[in-house]
Amino acid sequence: MSGVGPVPHVGVWVLEQCSDPKFPYRLRIYRDEQGDPVLSFLVRERWPGANQHIFCLREQRTPTPVEIGAMVERVPVVALQRYGKRLTVILDRPRQKRCDFQIVEKRYKQPVPGEPATYEQIFWFTQTAMEQRRPRGVRLHSARPPAGARVRIASDERYPWSFGSLATERGRLPAGDYAPLASDEAVLAVVERKTFEGLLADFGQMDVLRQRLLELGAFEQHALVIEARYEDFLSPAKVHHWSAAFCAKAIADLYARFPRLRVVFCSNRKTAAAWTQHYFTAVWATHEQVGEAAGILPEEVDAPEIDADDDRLADAGAPG
Repeated sequence: MSGVGPVPHVGVWVLEQCSDPKFPYRLRIYRDEQGDPVLSFLVRERWPGANQHIFCLREQRTPTPVEIGAMVERVPVVALQRYGKRLTVILDRPRQKRCDFQIVEKRYKQPVPGEPATYEQIFWFTQTAMEQRRPRGVRLHSARPPAGARVRIASDERYPWSFGSLATERGRLPAGDYAPLASDEAVLAVVERKTFEGLLADFGQMDVLRQRLLELGAFEQHALVIEARYEDFLSPAKVHHWSAAFCAKAIADLYARFPRLRVVFCSNRKTAAAWTQHYFTAVWATHEQVGEAAGILPEEVDAPEIDADDDRLADAGAPG
């Protein structure tokens, strides 16, 4: 029996020994073998224990250079994603593979006049720690659209959806029927709307439909929103001249040909419009928060150098 194929990699995780007595390891993540690391931390442990978080120190903030010793481990990275000041890392190994880094900016209790009033804390914790902690509530960063949010509706869209209090405008779109706009007029996402009868008609021109969906999938954020339930396409009484079996195969063909395509079945027009409005609101928020390129973590706040020998780090994980 053949094994499962390899998972695509986006970088490499390198843990090395270093000479600092309180931060005996250096952790780096690289996008490629030749480039600069996207992060470089001094850490206290090889991996956080259960229900534990580890304080991390940016390498460039150490008062004196550290000597780097032997490599401890080198692991391919499957995924990297930043959301605000939080970075999620997924490694390609069976155990100890999921973790987050959280950057927190805190105020000094007794700030010195003329000096920075805040300092930075970076914590490293794992999936196990997140499962064991007791959250005080669930926070969603997409609770409301930003000020001035606008939805562009394609000029040729007939009987368009209503988006409540969101501002809308008519205009040309590169793909789809609806799109949320950034402040610079950039299209952040595209949604293609299909009625039940409209998708049945498109089954008669599958090559044209595939072209439109290929164009839709060129955008990172996209969706095909259908004003019908999936089971409606399996009802012989509703699908007219098509058989229910053909409709099921046609929909399956779209999923297989376009694995990144988001197909959303909604029970009616009102539900489809509501889903799209919530989706666009989340896209606006995510546009400001998520990063996947170099500089994947925010720049450190303007804080003085930390003395790695300061005993206060052992208790607070931060300068006093």
